[in-house]
Amino acid sequence: MLRPLQLRPDNFTPPDRTPWGGTRLLAVDKAGLELAYPAGTKVGESWELSAGVELPSRTLNGELLADVLARYPKAMLGEEAERGRLTSALLVKWLDAGDDLSLQLHPTDDARGLAPDEAGKVEAWYVVAHEPGACIHLGFRPGVSERDVRLALEHGDDLSGLMAQRPVAVGDLFVLEPGTPHAVGRGVTLIEPQHVDPKKRALTYRYWDWNRRYDAQGKPSPSGSPRALHVAEALQHTRWDRASDAAWLDGCCGRYGAPDLDASASTLELCGPTGGGTAARERSGVSSSHLRMARMSGTGIAVLPGWHTLRSVTVVEGRAIIGTGASAVEAKRGTTIAVPAGCGALPCKLERAHAIVCAVAC
Repeated sequence: MLRPLQLRPDNFTPPDRTPWGGTRLLAVDKAGLELAYPAGTKVGESWELSAGVELPSRTLNGELLADVLARYPKAMLGEEAERGRLTSALLVKWLDAGDDLSLQLHPTDDARGLAPDEAGKVEAWYVVAHEPGACIHLGFRPGVSERDVRLALEHGDDLSGLMAQRPVAVGDLFVLEPGTPHAVGRGVTLIEPQHVDPKKRALTYRYWDWNRRYDAQGKPSPSGSPRALHVAEALQHTRWDRASDAAWLDGCCGRYGAPDLDASASTLELCGPTGGGTAARERSGVSSSHLRMARMSGTGIAVLPGWHTLRSVTVVEGRAIIGTGASAVEAKRGTTIAVPAGCGALPCKLERAHAIVCAVAC
């Protein structure tokens, strides 16, 4: 039976890969799932939906999501299968920054110098929680040039004075095109969908990591080693024509506000090839040729967007029942559901829910 699939909610990155991770994911967002981790465990990323070979998602019965997609490509992938794919370019992370992440960027898929098995990626951030005063770093301050950044890096200076900070609120959305310098700030928790070529390795180039050092377990240590940087590559692939263009960077941002969980259930498209619909364009102007996102929120019946691709539904708050009848699936807070393309526009019963829907745009 074609039906939504529940995915395991504990597909976490190892702590040495995310030394900046916080404690919120386990202590708050997934607290009701009774996951067996010691109190205070830090988790930087949960790969909620992953069809690649790195940290692959599994269904609750232990089957690899990638195997299900390969077995039923047309039903599961829709437009992606029509393009010849046997797996999805969609990767969805739930990220909790207990500390500032490194300043980084991603190249374009066709960037000069990439190996045949390498690619760039497009990603987006949807803020679901934050500490008071938290921000993200997006681009450089107006007037900052490539020379300014290059000299600061050569001299080992603190680069934060050149970076542009943006305070965040729940419901903020940021679409990060290749070549855009960015870093998640301390105290920000977000849903991060990515469009990654499933046959290639997506590249991330780090300019700077706050001059931090870590031991072999990924814990801060003055006697440890710095994380690997890729300064030459980062500088080469930066879109300097817009990295400090405040107006262009504003166009990457949308502010949708925190949803009212007691209001009547609704579905709001956040971004996509057409900018997320008329209402969304009027509010944000955010568009993406690679990713689609929507928010279902409130109490009552909402409709899952009928995009003809694999979709993820990540429940940030409350509870949702995806679909009807024998194929319906319950989604608790802290879980993600993979919805086949062939299921179409499903009704969803929301109970004080806040859920984020992600898909790739073909």
